[in-house]
Amino acid sequence: MFPKRLKSLRLSKKLTQQNMADLLGITRQGYGKYESAQSEPDNETLQKIADYFDVTTDYLLGRSDNPTTQTDDEKEMLEFFANPELNLFFKEMKESPEEQLEELREIWEIIKKRNKK
Repeated sequence: MFPKRLKSLRLSKKLTQQNMADLLGITRQGYGKYESAQSEPDNETLQKIADYFDVTTDYLLGRSDNPTTQTDDEKEMLEFFANPELNLFFKEMKESPEEQLEELREIWEIIKKRNKK
């Protein structure tokens, strides 16, 4: 998986193997071995490649099909909505009449003000 993804990322940026070798501080032959699966980069080089292409090492290694890392906000949101009680709460909220939603907003403002004290 790594050789295929590496080559695909390189070609997407219209780079040559020599460009990549220069970027990584290795020979063109050494880089070519990564794309032909004859060799694997060390951890430091793998991280350089991931940083350059703005992808995760897990993506490069085929452990994930998501090339980008999740931001802390995205992770927090996923954890938040993974809670079954909150999912039920928001589902019920979605189906609530507007006057009930307005009451909830007012109650929430009171709670927020109380927590600021």
